[in-house]
Amino acid sequence: MQKNTDSSGIDSRMFPDPAEWLGITPTMFDDILQRLMPHIQKKYTRFHDVLHADLKLAMTLRCMASEDTYATLAYYFRVAAGSVCHFIPEVCTALLLYKDDVLAIPTTPEAWCEVAAQLKRRWNKPHSLGALDGKHVETKKPPSSGSLYHNYKGFFSIVLLAFVDAN
Repeated sequence: MQKNTDSSGIDSRMFPDPAEWLGITPTMFDDILQRLMPHIQKKYTRFHDVLHADLKLAMTLRCMASEDTYATLAYYFRVAAGSVCHFIPEVCTALLLYKDDVLAIPTTPEAWCEVAAQLKRRWNKPHSLGALDGKHVETKKPPSSGSLYHNYKGFFSIVLLAFVDAN
């Protein structure tokens, strides 16, 4: 049987379109990978193999782009579930190091007017500066929290909000 895997072990037959599967283009993926590589790539030792940085990043982006559990991700990518729960928070922490480089917030009235013009031009939303959406992310009940994290849908959750511009 012929294997269609790249250097990280990702089977190209399982994930034919990275843009659809991960939510970003291959160029964006490579750019993020180059920035994060020094923070998430471990050194190989003769005692155990290490997971490649591109595999860690792909799994983390898939986790953020979907509602897949760690167990599902471990199955899809053929990685031990115990490893997944350790490196996904590590990759998320590394992503936060670059938030100032990637997330530029307008600081002048002219820049804010340009954001509003882009939203009107692209999405036909006049007098808007962005779009806000949220979802409930299911969690385990934190200790001694009472009903603080219990939502109207009948489970414990935290609310994840995202605010985006026209692009």
